[in-house]
Amino acid sequence: MTSGNKPAIAITMGDPCGIGPEVVVKAMADPRVYATCRPLVVGNVYAMEQAVSLTGLPVKIKEMDDSTVAGLEPGVIDVVDIHNLNPADITVGEINPACGQAAMEWVTKAGELALAGVVDALATAPLNKEAASLAGYKSIGHMELLQELSKSPLVATMLMAKNLRVVHLSTHRSLSRACELVKKDRILDYLRLTHESFVTYGFKNPRVAVAALNPHGSDGGLMGDEEAEEIAPAVEAAKNEGINAIGPIPADIIFHQAIQDQYDVVLCMYHDQGHIPVKVYGFEESITANLGLPFVRTSVDHGTAFDIAGKGIASHESMLESIWLAAALAQGNGLAGS
Repeated sequence: MTSGNKPAIAITMGDPCGIGPEVVVKAMADPRVYATCRPLVVGNVYAMEQAVSLTGLPVKIKEMDDSTVAGLEPGVIDVVDIHNLNPADITVGEINPACGQAAMEWVTKAGELALAGVVDALATAPLNKEAASLAGYKSIGHMELLQELSKSPLVATMLMAKNLRVVHLSTHRSLSRACELVKKDRILDYLRLTHESFVTYGFKNPRVAVAALNPHGSDGGLMGDEEAEEIAPAVEAAKNEGINAIGPIPADIIFHQAIQDQYDVVLCMYHDQGHIPVKVYGFEESITANLGLPFVRTSVDHGTAFDIAGKGIASHESMLESIWLAAALAQGNGLAGS
């Protein structure tokens, strides 16, 4: 812990053309944030000031040179601004490569602060992947960028809404490519990572359910052979290592069972298989966390929402939940019992 009993949380502002600045200001206007952690924003002072004007909230923006003492005064939002963006380039509601690049650079800066021990965790507002790509980035997501920065060998995305937790075997891949990645060794690696992470979170013997890929779990091979040839062997291998893995279980029942507390977490086979149930179950409060990074990173589970950017109507509930989760994980409180 960097100072006192409260963890320092770097909150990246996200793409300034989207709702990131707005939801960050709204979340940080809640005094409970400062009671839980020491928050500091990594982003652009001008964009944050515009968000304050948009929301009309009684908070002030303060540029912070020494990030080690940021986040101490409720009502004052400390901002680490690396001066990488001309305010004239901010086109609210529209894709802009300059803003995409700046947003990615803020994530890098926040990751560097975490690796240096200046902050204890990251909570991130949304990036725009198209803007990042147009800016020349090949790694267009938070997780990929932070994995490269930290040289982490294996990372995974976990989505959460209430008591439903879902880890993804693959994320931003085409469906055909995602199916190609359903292999025994990869599944086993992700089962190990999930198990180890949940033990760290406070689960003594985490129940890790594994979703089938094909409808009805392939009905004995009538609709595919991935269950028999790849998924089931990975589950058995995990069990032999002492991991409490269960499956493969058809996707049309596994998430309901998880909500009913039969499992602590579900390992799903591709992006939409996990995203859809989480967002249907708890769209507003759903959040993301990464497994496998050397520091805690949580995130909102929504995009830049260009269609409502600048209108002052964006919900900050997911941003607030992600900050609280980052603080809890940074302090070792974990997810057990949540």
